[in-house]
Amino acid sequence: MLQRRHAVPILAALAVLVAVTTGQALSGRGATATAATSGVLATTAGCGQAPALTSGTRTIQSGGQNRTYILRVPDNYDSSRPYKLIFALHWLNGTAQNVSSAGFYGLQPLSGNSAIFVAPQGIDNGWANTNGRDLTLVDDLTRLVEGGLCVDTTQVFALGWSYGGAMSYAIACARPTVFRAVTVLSGANLSGCNGGTQPVAYFGIHGTHDSVLNISNGRSLRDTFVRNNGCTAQSPREPAQGSLTHITTAYSGCRAGYPVQWAAFDGDHTPSPVDGSGSPNDARTWTSGEIWKFFSQFQNTTPPSSPPVSSPPPSSTPPSSTPPSSSPPPSGQPGACTATYRAVNSWPGGFQGEVTVTNGGSSTLSGWTTRLTLASGQAISSLWNGTNTGTTGNVTVRNAAYNGTLGAGATTTFGFTATGPSTPAPSGITCTSP
Repeated sequence: MLQRRHAVPILAALAVLVAVTTGQALSGRGATATAATSGVLATTAGCGQAPALTSGTRTIQSGGQNRTYILRVPDNYDSSRPYKLIFALHWLNGTAQNVSSAGFYGLQPLSGNSAIFVAPQGIDNGWANTNGRDLTLVDDLTRLVEGGLCVDTTQVFALGWSYGGAMSYAIACARPTVFRAVTVLSGANLSGCNGGTQPVAYFGIHGTHDSVLNISNGRSLRDTFVRNNGCTAQSPREPAQGSLTHITTAYSGCRAGYPVQWAAFDGDHTPSPVDGSGSPNDARTWTSGEIWKFFSQFQNTTPPSSPPVSSPPPSSTPPSSTPPSSSPPPSGQPGACTATYRAVNSWPGGFQGEVTVTNGGSSTLSGWTTRLTLASGQAISSLWNGTNTGTTGNVTVRNAAYNGTLGAGATTTFGFTATGPSTPAPSGITCTSP
Protein backbone atom coordinates (compact mmCIF):
# COMPACT_ATOMS: atom_id res chain seq x y z
CA MET A 1 0.00 0.00 0.00
CA LEU A 2 1.25 3.51 -0.79
CA GLN A 3 2.18 5.59 2.15
CA ARG A 4 2.40 9.36 2.63
CA ARG A 5 5.89 10.61 3.40
CA HIS A 6 6.09 12.50 6.65
CA ALA A 7 8.77 15.20 6.74
CA VAL A 8 10.75 15.46 10.02
CA PRO A 9 13.67 17.69 10.96
CA ILE A 10 17.03 15.91 11.16
CA LEU A 11 19.60 18.69 11.49
CA ALA A 12 17.84 21.75 12.85
CA ALA A 13 20.94 23.92 12.66
CA LEU A 14 21.16 23.31 8.93
CA ALA A 15 17.36 23.25 8.40
CA VAL A 16 17.74 19.92 6.66
CA LEU A 17 14.61 17.82 6.39
CA VAL A 18 14.09 14.37 5.01
CA ALA A 19 10.92 12.54 4.14
CA VAL A 20 10.30 9.27 5.96
CA THR A 21 7.59 6.71 5.48
CA THR A 22 5.13 4.93 7.70
CA GLY A 23 5.52 1.76 5.64
CA GLN A 24 6.25 0.88 2.04
CA ALA A 25 7.21 4.08 0.20
CA LEU A 26 5.67 5.41 -2.97
CA SER A 27 8.46 4.69 -5.43
CA GLY A 28 9.72 7.90 -7.00
CA ARG A 29 8.41 10.17 -4.28
CA GLY A 30 11.20 12.58 -3.54
CA ALA A 31 13.41 12.67 -0.49
CA THR A 32 13.67 16.45 -0.52
CA ALA A 33 11.82 18.69 1.88
CA THR A 34 11.73 22.40 2.55
CA ALA A 35 10.82 24.41 5.61
CA ALA A 36 8.09 27.05 5.39
CA THR A 37 7.05 29.59 7.95
CA SER A 38 3.56 28.10 8.06
CA GLY A 39 4.64 24.49 8.43
CA VAL A 40 6.77 21.73 6.99
CA LEU A 41 6.35 20.73 3.38
CA ALA A 42 7.27 17.24 2.20
CA THR A 43 8.29 17.79 -1.39
CA THR A 44 9.14 15.59 -4.33
CA ALA A 45 11.99 14.84 -6.73
CA GLY A 46 10.48 17.26 -9.23
CA CYS A 47 11.15 20.24 -6.96
CA GLY A 48 14.03 22.41 -8.06
CA GLN A 49 14.24 20.64 -11.42
CA ALA A 50 13.19 21.69 -14.89
CA PRO A 51 9.56 20.51 -15.33
CA ALA A 52 9.37 17.13 -17.02
CA LEU A 53 5.63 17.44 -17.75
CA THR A 54 3.44 20.08 -19.37
CA SER A 55 -0.29 20.60 -19.65
CA GLY A 56 -2.18 18.49 -22.16
CA THR A 57 -3.67 15.09 -22.95
CA ARG A 58 -1.14 12.35 -22.31
CA THR A 59 -0.73 8.56 -22.27
CA ILE A 60 0.77 6.37 -19.57
CA GLN A 61 1.46 2.64 -19.39
CA SER A 62 -0.34 1.28 -16.33
CA GLY A 63 -1.08 -2.34 -15.51
CA GLY A 64 -0.02 -3.40 -18.98
CA GLN A 65 -2.46 -1.03 -20.70
CA ASN A 66 -2.23 2.35 -22.37
CA ARG A 67 -4.23 4.77 -20.22
CA THR A 68 -4.88 8.43 -20.99
CA TYR A 69 -5.18 11.45 -18.73
CA ILE A 70 -5.32 15.23 -18.92
CA LEU A 71 -2.76 17.23 -16.94
CA ARG A 72 -3.17 20.89 -16.02
CA VAL A 73 0.02 22.56 -14.80
CA PRO A 74 -0.41 26.00 -13.17
CA ASP A 75 0.36 29.09 -15.21
CA ASN A 76 3.81 30.47 -14.43
CA TYR A 77 4.79 27.15 -12.85
CA ASP A 78 7.70 27.57 -10.39
CA SER A 79 9.73 24.43 -9.64
CA SER A 80 10.80 25.85 -6.28
CA ARG A 81 7.19 26.06 -5.09
CA PRO A 82 5.42 22.89 -3.87
CA TYR A 83 1.89 22.59 -5.32
CA LYS A 84 -1.26 20.76 -4.34
CA LEU A 85 -2.04 17.71 -6.50
CA ILE A 86 -5.74 17.16 -7.21
CA PHE A 87 -7.25 14.16 -9.03
CA ALA A 88 -10.65 14.89 -10.61
CA LEU A 89 -12.57 11.80 -11.76
CA HIS A 90 -15.33 11.74 -14.36
CA TRP A 91 -18.79 10.17 -14.08
CA LEU A 92 -20.18 7.09 -15.88
CA ASN A 93 -20.00 7.67 -19.64
CA GLY A 94 -18.16 10.92 -18.97
CA THR A 95 -14.61 11.68 -20.04
CA ALA A 96 -11.48 13.35 -18.77
CA GLN A 97 -12.17 16.06 -21.35
CA ASN A 98 -15.57 16.71 -19.77
CA VAL A 99 -13.90 17.23 -16.41
CA SER A 100 -11.14 19.43 -17.82
CA SER A 101 -13.51 21.62 -19.86
CA ALA A 102 -15.60 22.26 -16.73
CA GLY A 103 -12.56 23.47 -14.79
CA PHE A 104 -12.02 20.23 -12.87
CA TYR A 105 -15.37 20.55 -11.07
CA GLY A 106 -14.84 24.31 -10.90
CA LEU A 107 -11.74 24.08 -8.68
CA GLN A 108 -9.13 25.15 -11.20
CA PRO A 109 -10.47 28.73 -11.53
CA LEU A 110 -10.54 28.97 -7.71
CA SER A 111 -7.05 27.59 -7.16
CA GLY A 112 -5.12 30.72 -8.02
CA ASN A 113 -2.50 28.56 -9.77
CA SER A 114 -1.73 26.77 -6.51
CA ALA A 115 -2.60 23.25 -7.69
CA ILE A 116 -1.70 20.70 -10.34
CA PHE A 117 -4.82 18.95 -11.69
CA VAL A 118 -5.06 15.45 -13.16
CA ALA A 119 -8.16 14.05 -14.89
CA PRO A 120 -7.63 10.34 -15.66
CA GLN A 121 -9.76 8.49 -18.23
CA GLY A 122 -11.61 5.41 -17.01
CA ILE A 123 -11.82 2.21 -19.05
CA ASP A 124 -15.20 2.05 -20.82
CA ASN A 125 -15.79 5.54 -19.42
CA GLY A 126 -16.23 4.14 -15.91
CA TRP A 127 -14.36 3.12 -12.78
CA ALA A 128 -15.05 -0.58 -12.26
CA ASN A 129 -11.56 -0.82 -10.71
CA THR A 130 -11.39 -4.49 -11.71
CA ASN A 131 -8.54 -6.18 -9.83
CA GLY A 132 -7.50 -2.74 -8.58
CA ARG A 133 -6.53 -1.54 -12.07
CA ASP A 134 -7.81 2.02 -11.50
CA LEU A 135 -6.03 2.32 -8.16
CA THR A 136 -2.88 1.23 -9.97
CA LEU A 137 -3.46 4.01 -12.49
CA VAL A 138 -3.79 6.55 -9.68
CA ASP A 139 -0.59 5.21 -8.11
CA ASP A 140 1.30 5.44 -11.38
CA LEU A 141 0.06 8.94 -12.12
CA THR A 142 0.94 10.11 -8.61
CA ARG A 143 4.46 8.73 -9.02
CA LEU A 144 4.81 10.30 -12.48
CA VAL A 145 3.62 13.77 -11.49
CA GLU A 146 5.65 13.85 -8.29
CA GLY A 147 8.76 12.82 -10.20
CA GLY A 148 8.30 15.44 -12.91
CA LEU A 149 6.81 18.39 -11.00
CA CYS A 150 7.07 19.95 -7.55
CA VAL A 151 4.34 18.57 -5.29
CA ASP A 152 3.66 18.95 -1.58
CA THR A 153 3.00 15.33 -0.64
CA THR A 154 0.83 16.36 2.31
CA GLN A 155 -1.51 18.07 -0.19
CA VAL A 156 -2.83 15.29 -2.45
CA PHE A 157 -6.62 15.22 -2.98
CA ALA A 158 -9.30 13.46 -5.03
CA LEU A 159 -12.88 14.25 -5.97
CA GLY A 160 -15.51 13.06 -8.39
CA TRP A 161 -19.22 12.86 -9.11
CA SER A 162 -21.36 9.70 -9.40
CA TYR A 163 -19.02 6.90 -10.59
CA GLY A 164 -16.15 9.36 -10.10
CA GLY A 165 -17.33 9.79 -6.51
CA ALA A 166 -17.30 6.02 -6.09
CA MET A 167 -13.69 5.94 -7.28
CA SER A 168 -12.76 8.78 -4.93
CA TYR A 169 -14.20 6.73 -2.07
CA ALA A 170 -12.13 3.71 -3.20
CA ILE A 171 -9.03 5.93 -3.13
CA ALA A 172 -9.82 7.10 0.39
CA CYS A 173 -10.24 3.49 1.54
CA ALA A 174 -7.08 2.16 -0.09
CA ARG A 175 -4.65 5.10 0.03
CA PRO A 176 -5.32 6.83 3.36
CA THR A 177 -1.71 7.86 3.93
CA VAL A 178 -1.25 9.25 0.41
CA PHE A 179 -4.43 11.31 0.03
CA ARG A 180 -5.05 14.07 2.55
CA ALA A 181 -8.75 14.44 1.79
CA VAL A 182 -11.42 13.42 -0.72
CA THR A 183 -14.78 14.80 -1.79
CA VAL A 184 -17.49 12.41 -2.99
CA LEU A 185 -20.38 13.95 -4.92
CA SER A 186 -23.46 11.72 -5.26
CA GLY A 187 -21.44 8.53 -4.89
CA ALA A 188 -21.91 4.90 -3.86
CA ASN A 189 -19.69 1.88 -3.22
CA LEU A 190 -19.26 0.91 -6.88
CA SER A 191 -15.45 0.81 -7.19
CA GLY A 192 -14.76 -1.15 -4.01
CA CYS A 193 -13.25 -0.29 -0.65
CA ASN A 194 -9.95 -2.10 -0.16
CA GLY A 195 -9.03 -1.31 3.45
CA GLY A 196 -11.39 1.37 4.63
CA THR A 197 -10.31 1.41 8.30
CA GLN A 198 -7.90 4.37 8.42
CA PRO A 199 -8.78 8.07 8.77
CA VAL A 200 -8.99 10.42 5.79
CA ALA A 201 -10.53 13.89 5.77
CA TYR A 202 -13.86 13.41 4.01
CA PHE A 203 -16.52 15.63 2.42
CA GLY A 204 -19.71 14.03 1.13
CA ILE A 205 -22.29 15.84 -1.03
CA HIS A 206 -25.60 14.26 -2.09
CA GLY A 207 -29.09 15.18 -3.28
CA THR A 208 -31.96 14.26 -0.97
CA HIS A 209 -34.05 12.82 -3.82
CA ASP A 210 -31.32 11.40 -6.02
CA SER A 211 -33.12 9.14 -8.50
CA VAL A 212 -29.95 7.37 -9.70
CA LEU A 213 -27.94 6.68 -6.52
CA ASN A 214 -30.17 7.08 -3.49
CA ILE A 215 -28.86 9.35 -0.75
CA SER A 216 -28.61 6.32 1.55
CA ASN A 217 -25.52 5.37 -0.46
CA GLY A 218 -23.85 8.69 0.27
CA ARG A 219 -24.70 8.44 3.96
CA SER A 220 -23.14 4.97 4.11
CA LEU A 221 -19.87 6.16 2.56
CA ARG A 222 -19.79 9.15 4.89
CA ASP A 223 -20.34 7.00 7.96
CA THR A 224 -17.29 4.88 7.10
CA PHE A 225 -15.12 7.92 7.75
CA VAL A 226 -17.22 9.18 10.63
CA ARG A 227 -16.09 5.96 12.33
CA ASN A 228 -12.53 5.98 11.03
CA ASN A 229 -11.96 9.61 11.97
CA GLY A 230 -13.37 9.16 15.47
CA CYS A 231 -16.19 11.67 14.95
CA THR A 232 -19.30 11.80 17.09
CA ALA A 233 -22.07 9.93 15.29
CA GLN A 234 -25.10 12.01 14.39
CA SER A 235 -27.88 12.37 11.83
CA PRO A 236 -27.22 15.77 10.23
CA ARG A 237 -30.11 17.99 9.24
CA GLU A 238 -31.10 17.77 5.58
CA PRO A 239 -33.27 20.20 3.61
CA ALA A 240 -36.91 19.51 2.86
CA GLN A 241 -37.92 18.72 -0.71
CA GLY A 242 -39.01 21.89 -2.44
CA SER A 243 -36.84 24.12 -0.26
CA LEU A 244 -34.20 24.52 -3.01
CA THR A 245 -31.47 24.83 -0.39
CA HIS A 246 -28.54 22.86 0.94
CA ILE A 247 -27.34 22.23 4.49
CA THR A 248 -23.65 21.63 5.24
CA THR A 249 -22.74 19.99 8.54
CA ALA A 250 -19.27 19.68 10.06
CA TYR A 251 -19.08 16.69 12.39
CA SER A 252 -17.82 17.23 15.92
CA GLY A 253 -15.37 15.15 17.93
CA CYS A 254 -13.25 14.13 14.92
CA ARG A 255 -9.60 13.31 15.35
CA ALA A 256 -7.51 16.47 14.95
CA GLY A 257 -6.74 17.07 11.28
CA TYR A 258 -9.33 14.59 10.01
CA PRO A 259 -12.67 16.40 9.69
CA VAL A 260 -15.81 14.97 8.16
CA GLN A 261 -18.24 17.28 6.39
CA TRP A 262 -21.63 16.47 4.87
CA ALA A 263 -23.75 18.58 2.53
CA ALA A 264 -27.25 17.45 1.59
CA PHE A 265 -29.09 19.46 -1.04
CA ASP A 266 -32.67 19.52 -2.23
CA GLY A 267 -32.12 18.05 -5.66
CA ASP A 268 -31.62 15.07 -7.92
CA HIS A 269 -28.49 13.44 -9.41
CA THR A 270 -26.43 16.46 -10.47
CA PRO A 271 -22.83 17.60 -9.95
CA SER A 272 -23.78 21.27 -9.81
CA PRO A 273 -26.80 21.98 -7.60
CA VAL A 274 -27.88 25.58 -7.21
CA ASP A 275 -29.84 27.03 -4.31
CA GLY A 276 -32.95 29.03 -5.05
CA SER A 277 -34.85 29.46 -8.26
CA GLY A 278 -31.89 29.84 -10.58
CA SER A 279 -32.22 33.60 -10.89
CA PRO A 280 -29.09 35.59 -11.90
CA ASN A 281 -28.18 35.93 -8.24
CA ASP A 282 -28.07 32.12 -7.97
CA ALA A 283 -26.16 31.51 -11.18
CA ARG A 284 -23.16 29.79 -9.58
CA THR A 285 -23.20 26.38 -7.93
CA TRP A 286 -22.08 26.39 -4.32
CA THR A 287 -20.24 23.06 -4.49
CA SER A 288 -16.99 24.34 -6.02
CA GLY A 289 -16.48 26.98 -3.36
CA GLU A 290 -17.24 24.64 -0.47
CA ILE A 291 -14.98 21.89 -1.84
CA TRP A 292 -12.11 24.31 -2.38
CA LYS A 293 -12.54 25.69 1.12
CA PHE A 294 -12.54 22.15 2.55
CA PHE A 295 -9.33 21.21 0.72
CA SER A 296 -7.64 24.55 1.48
CA GLN A 297 -7.91 24.17 5.25
CA PHE A 298 -5.04 21.67 5.11
CA GLN A 299 -2.61 24.09 3.48
CA ASN A 300 1.00 23.69 4.57
CA THR A 301 0.26 21.16 7.29
CA THR A 302 1.71 17.77 8.03
CA PRO A 303 -0.69 15.02 9.07
CA PRO A 304 -1.21 14.55 12.83
CA SER A 305 1.23 12.09 14.37
CA SER A 306 -1.19 10.52 16.86
CA PRO A 307 -2.17 6.93 16.06
CA PRO A 308 -5.48 6.38 14.30
CA VAL A 309 -8.48 5.63 16.40
CA SER A 310 -9.51 2.01 16.40
CA SER A 311 -12.78 1.26 14.71
CA PRO A 312 -14.51 -1.82 13.38
CA PRO A 313 -14.03 -2.27 9.64
CA PRO A 314 -17.04 -1.44 7.52
CA SER A 315 -19.03 -4.26 6.05
CA SER A 316 -17.40 -5.81 3.02
CA THR A 317 -20.80 -6.17 1.39
CA PRO A 318 -21.36 -3.23 -0.97
CA PRO A 319 -24.72 -1.48 -1.13
CA SER A 320 -27.20 -2.81 -3.61
CA SER A 321 -26.82 0.23 -5.87
CA THR A 322 -25.15 -0.33 -9.23
CA PRO A 323 -24.21 2.00 -12.04
CA PRO A 324 -27.19 3.09 -14.12
CA SER A 325 -28.34 0.27 -16.37
CA SER A 326 -27.99 0.51 -20.11
CA SER A 327 -31.35 -1.19 -20.61
CA PRO A 328 -34.26 0.90 -21.89
CA PRO A 329 -36.75 2.35 -19.41
CA PRO A 330 -39.92 0.37 -18.78
CA SER A 331 -42.93 1.29 -20.84
CA GLY A 332 -45.71 3.40 -19.47
CA GLN A 333 -48.46 5.78 -20.46
CA PRO A 334 -47.42 9.14 -21.88
CA GLY A 335 -47.75 12.30 -19.82
CA ALA A 336 -47.41 16.04 -20.35
CA CYS A 337 -43.73 17.00 -20.59
CA THR A 338 -42.21 20.44 -19.94
CA ALA A 339 -38.60 21.65 -19.79
CA THR A 340 -37.05 24.73 -18.17
CA TYR A 341 -33.49 26.05 -18.35
CA ARG A 342 -31.34 27.72 -15.72
CA ALA A 343 -27.77 29.02 -15.77
CA VAL A 344 -25.50 27.26 -13.29
CA ASN A 345 -22.04 28.71 -13.79
CA SER A 346 -19.99 30.80 -16.21
CA TRP A 347 -16.36 31.64 -16.84
CA PRO A 348 -14.44 33.44 -19.57
CA GLY A 349 -15.17 31.54 -22.77
CA GLY A 350 -17.71 29.07 -21.38
CA PHE A 351 -20.69 28.32 -19.19
CA GLN A 352 -22.70 25.55 -17.57
CA GLY A 353 -26.45 25.06 -17.82
CA GLU A 354 -29.11 22.73 -16.48
CA VAL A 355 -32.50 21.73 -17.88
CA THR A 356 -35.26 20.39 -15.62
CA VAL A 357 -37.72 18.01 -17.27
CA THR A 358 -41.09 17.75 -15.53
CA ASN A 359 -43.97 15.35 -16.03
CA GLY A 360 -46.90 17.69 -15.59
CA GLY A 361 -49.50 15.08 -16.49
CA SER A 362 -51.38 12.52 -14.46
CA SER A 363 -49.83 9.45 -16.07
CA THR A 364 -46.28 8.11 -16.33
CA LEU A 365 -43.80 9.24 -18.97
CA SER A 366 -41.91 6.46 -20.71
CA GLY A 367 -39.19 8.59 -22.26
CA TRP A 368 -38.73 12.25 -23.13
CA THR A 369 -37.04 14.40 -25.76
CA THR A 370 -36.09 18.05 -25.35
CA ARG A 371 -35.06 20.55 -27.98
CA LEU A 372 -33.25 23.83 -27.48
CA THR A 373 -31.52 26.40 -29.63
CA LEU A 374 -28.04 27.67 -28.75
CA ALA A 375 -27.03 31.18 -29.70
CA SER A 376 -24.35 31.90 -32.27
CA GLY A 377 -20.89 31.03 -30.92
CA GLN A 378 -22.21 28.60 -28.28
CA ALA A 379 -21.30 24.89 -28.53
CA ILE A 380 -21.92 22.05 -26.08
CA SER A 381 -18.65 20.43 -24.96
CA SER A 382 -20.06 17.87 -22.49
CA LEU A 383 -23.49 16.69 -21.38
CA TRP A 384 -24.67 14.33 -18.62
CA ASN A 385 -27.95 12.63 -17.67
CA GLY A 386 -29.02 12.65 -21.32
CA THR A 387 -27.92 11.90 -24.90
CA ASN A 388 -27.59 14.80 -27.30
CA THR A 389 -27.79 15.03 -31.08
CA GLY A 390 -25.90 18.08 -32.26
CA THR A 391 -23.77 20.51 -30.27
CA THR A 392 -24.54 23.87 -31.91
CA GLY A 393 -27.66 25.64 -33.11
CA ASN A 394 -30.70 23.37 -32.78
CA VAL A 395 -29.82 20.60 -30.30
CA THR A 396 -31.92 17.56 -29.35
CA VAL A 397 -31.45 15.85 -25.98
CA ARG A 398 -33.11 12.53 -25.17
CA ASN A 399 -33.31 10.86 -21.78
CA ALA A 400 -30.56 8.56 -20.56
CA ALA A 401 -31.40 4.90 -20.01
CA TYR A 402 -31.98 5.46 -16.30
CA ASN A 403 -34.07 8.66 -16.14
CA GLY A 404 -36.64 8.29 -18.90
CA THR A 405 -39.49 7.03 -16.72
CA LEU A 406 -41.12 9.83 -14.73
CA GLY A 407 -44.21 9.41 -12.60
CA ALA A 408 -46.89 12.06 -12.45
CA GLY A 409 -45.35 15.29 -11.12
CA ALA A 410 -41.82 13.86 -11.09
CA THR A 411 -38.79 15.73 -12.40
CA THR A 412 -35.28 14.95 -13.60
CA THR A 413 -32.44 17.11 -14.85
CA PHE A 414 -29.69 17.01 -17.42
CA GLY A 415 -26.72 19.34 -17.42
CA PHE A 416 -24.09 20.48 -19.87
CA THR A 417 -21.05 22.67 -20.29
CA ALA A 418 -20.56 24.78 -23.38
CA THR A 419 -17.99 27.03 -24.96
CA GLY A 420 -18.87 30.56 -26.01
CA PRO A 421 -20.70 33.44 -24.33
CA SER A 422 -23.14 32.58 -21.54
CA THR A 423 -25.74 35.04 -22.84
CA PRO A 424 -28.20 34.92 -24.38
CA ALA A 425 -29.49 31.78 -22.72
CA PRO A 426 -30.53 28.84 -24.90
CA SER A 427 -33.99 29.49 -26.32
CA GLY A 428 -36.93 27.65 -27.82
CA ILE A 429 -36.82 24.91 -25.19
CA THR A 430 -39.50 22.27 -25.70
CA CYS A 431 -40.18 18.78 -24.38
CA THR A 432 -42.11 15.93 -25.96
CA SER A 433 -42.83 12.37 -24.90
CA PRO A 434 -44.01 9.24 -26.80
